[in-house]
Amino acid sequence: MRASLIQIRVDEDESAESRRRRAASLVRDQAGADLVVLPELWTTGAFAYEEFGTEAEPLDGPTHEAMAKAASDAGVWLHAGSIPERDPEGPLYNTSLIFSPSGELAAAYRKIHRFGFDKGEAVLMGAGSELVTVRLPETTVGVATCYDLRFPELFRSLVAGGAETLVIPAGWPERRRSHWTLLAQARAIENQAYVLACGTAGTHAGVPQAGHSIVVDPWGEVLAEAGADEEILTVEFDPGKVASTREQFPALKDRVLGLEPPRR
Repeated sequence: MRASLIQIRVDEDESAESRRRRAASLVRDQAGADLVVLPELWTTGAFAYEEFGTEAEPLDGPTHEAMAKAASDAGVWLHAGSIPERDPEGPLYNTSLIFSPSGELAAAYRKIHRFGFDKGEAVLMGAGSELVTVRLPETTVGVATCYDLRFPELFRSLVAGGAETLVIPAGWPERRRSHWTLLAQARAIENQAYVLACGTAGTHAGVPQAGHSIVVDPWGEVLAEAGADEEILTVEFDPGKVASTREQFPALKDRVLGLEPPRR
């Protein structure tokens, strides 16, 4: 299976619409991949809180339109990162969009764990409540977003629902980059699953981004890691290694807690 993580640069001097067009072009360039992944809130920047309201869009808005066509043109499964979603009947959400190779919206995930404590995303956006898995021909993908990475119980539930590959778009700050790498490896090891974690480059509202998108195998080995600037990280991996790892070292069979499947 071939995956491409697009570690796009997000800076204030480029409009959301311009970056949307550029991201669509980058996705089209990945024709031949099985899965393409974009980062969290790449249209606005994860720390550009003042932009959330003005740039928020409905689920079927301009990012949906551009990414659906890009996925279809490239013939790839596309995790289009996340957008600030405006629910006409509720608050804003940090919502991930996953498209099939035909351009259909296969799933949407509203981020459950909101970052910021008593400010920023934590107060400006609502919390999601449903876990999401998506069946691809080669693997079952479990979906999480950025700050979710710090909450292992979410990933246990995804694995209980059949997840074999954990895809995590993020806007992770440079000052906590060591946590990013460590937690990505931990989630892979404890769940005996692949982790594909795609971050942004650039600076969001004065906050330098970590970049360093990473792909980790079910034994915790780093298969590929990006640098700090804009980059496309492409890796080939064997989805069958999940089953063989879980058979050779059947730690998941000894689980006592976290056995509930995803809520739908």
